Amino acid sequence: MWGRWARLLEAAKRTAMKKNVSKEQHHPDALRASFSGKLGYVLAVAGSAVGLGNIWRFPYLAAKYGGGMFLLVYLILMLTFGYALIVSETALGRMTGKSPVGAFEKFGKSLPFRFGGWVNAVIPMLIVPYYCVIGGWVIKYLVEYLRGSVMELAEDTYFTSFISSSVSVEFWFLLFSVMVFLVIIAGVKHGVERVSKIMMPILVILAIFVALYSVTRPGAVEGIKYFLIPNFANFSWMTVVAAMGQMFYSLSIAMGILYTYGSYIKKDVDIEKSTTQVEVFDTAIAILAGLMIIPAVFAFSGGDPKMLQAGPSLMFITLPKVFASMGMGTFAGVLFFLLVLFAALTSAISLMETSVSTITDELHWSRTKACLLMAVVMAAVGSGSALGFGALDFVQIFGMSILDFFDFLTNSIMMPLAALSTCILIIRVVGFAAVAQEVECSSAFRRKKIYVFFMKYLAPVCIGIILVSSIANVMGWISM
Repeated sequence: MWGRWARLLEAAKRTAMKKNVSKEQHHPDALRASFSGKLGYVLAVAGSAVGLGNIWRFPYLAAKYGGGMFLLVYLILMLTFGYALIVSETALGRMTGKSPVGAFEKFGKSLPFRFGGWVNAVIPMLIVPYYCVIGGWVIKYLVEYLRGSVMELAEDTYFTSFISSSVSVEFWFLLFSVMVFLVIIAGVKHGVERVSKIMMPILVILAIFVALYSVTRPGAVEGIKYFLIPNFANFSWMTVVAAMGQMFYSLSIAMGILYTYGSYIKKDVDIEKSTTQVEVFDTAIAILAGLMIIPAVFAFSGGDPKMLQAGPSLMFITLPKVFASMGMGTFAGVLFFLLVLFAALTSAISLMETSVSTITDELHWSRTKACLLMAVVMAAVGSGSALGFGALDFVQIFGMSILDFFDFLTNSIMMPLAALSTCILIIRVVGFAAVAQEVECSSAFRRKKIYVFFMKYLAPVCIGIILVSSIANVMGWISM
């Protein structure tokens, strides 16, 4: 009798436990996607960080602001200021289990919290459309190199005539966008993580191969010295400002990405170690990009660093001339633009994943529905950027094309504001103890003192400098 009641009681307990588990599984937080482990997370974040900013922006800024001196300043900032912001955003993402808007509103619902969350969330929504336009340009150049059009691509007018051809640019933009869309709709594990695990190792191999090819060109030694050996005579205040700005591009800081990816990682993932691995990975690719481009252009130009200061046109105008001058120009062009395509894809995927995550969190939509909304946003904003040099070239915003305006708005205004919001949230609301507790739940916080010092005293100042200098540059008050 008593044995029967005991068995019935045990059965009732098991039934209740099953119901509780079922409720937990249907709770929104329990349904949140996650990476399978540390490797998937590190490669996804590294893929986000390694993008067009590393491949062409880092080399031309290094050439313009002192070569090895710029590299030294960048490394110092990345290991201190950059480290502090990466840890902050990742820890807040994992602590709250939310993308940027939800992460900020977890600590308050008033206007400052809403502003901080939404400014982080809107940035990737505005960046990914025009980023896909540039990704389309990369596909076009890769296809042309595969066709053997190495001499045609080296012509002075090729790039400008291409981007002013509205139909062609729109086609390549849509093709790149579809590639990104297909990865995102597959999900975090089966889309973002799987593609990162495939593309990132290939990207590293390609970068090493192209860099080795570049540094072995006749006359490349001077370029290697200029890039790797600091010369204090080349130091200026703008070297620091430019290095700080590049750090935002390179490390995916203040784009909402690290909040989102942080919310996907489990409590046993070592945040500090993962951050260090991302720093090493990102810096290695940036240095390889410098070795790919600077020695080759030095050799091509006879040692003139001004050839490297072409800005965005470096990748689409200057480098094709360099490839055309090589004995294996077609081969070099194919490898280089394949590398750039992989880098552009991994970054665009991260930007769109962050956007989709915000939509699903805030509107409680399915992933498919959120993806479709972002597809509409990408088509609208991206088409405007794609046609801004052709059919819509008459549209000028503060003297800038549509693409240039969105680039300025997001990178020069919104990203510093987003980073400043994160600093204020941690300093005034969350507290360093809470961040330390989140990091230490999976590992020791070895650089805690560095983290606290930079977040408390230097990060807000550095962000303010970036914001003011960017606006001053656009207004023509200073030259960068």
